Amino acid sequence: MNEQESRPSGSNSKKTNIKQGCLFIISAPSGGGKTTLSKALVDRFKDILYSVSYTTRPPRKGERNGVDYYFIPKKDFKKKIESGHWAEWAEVHGNYYGTPAVFLDKGLASGRDILLDIDVQGTLQILENYPDSVTIFIMPPSLETLKKRLEMRRTESRETIKRRLLTAEKEMAQKDLYRYVIVNDRLSVSIEKLIAIIERYRYPNTPEK
Repeated sequence: MNEQESRPSGSNSKKTNIKQGCLFIISAPSGGGKTTLSKALVDRFKDILYSVSYTTRPPRKGERNGVDYYFIPKKDFKKKIESGHWAEWAEVHGNYYGTPAVFLDKGLASGRDILLDIDVQGTLQILENYPDSVTIFIMPPSLETLKKRLEMRRTESRETIKRRLLTAEKEMAQKDLYRYVIVNDRLSVSIEKLIAIIERYRYPNTPEK
């Protein structure tokens, strides 16, 4: 686990008597394990808000609307772009993904910590308005390992996997934009490292183990 240089602190939120919540962002290439790690964090920290992203792609087998994603038509997503609804959004492999700004603003203003599972494009957008966000990038041990993980899912064609690997290379090249980097070689170890990062910010006065 590497801690990158932190950005200057700052916030565009209004001052209230309630302590502002903390926004945690996890990014990883497709197949890098961020969804599994995010779910582990939600299981560990029951009171943390998990931001369920909206997407225009069709559900994969076993995915549930409102749990894994909110699945909406592309025309509806585009209308929300025009109305400024999204705190961040991106088009990835022909599909749109986004996070509603009102969800983040209300949650943080009420003192709740929020966990975001988004890509590099989304992270850069979020940091423009939420510069204090704690950013964590999940790295696969290698591109070959990532390729095997994508193939084992058996949900995408060879061409799609090839496109995802090209995207993964570009995303991995931007890992230094993140405050922390975790190489997801062993899932159990990665979960413990991730929990330690979250606890550092949620319980700052607790002595480190």
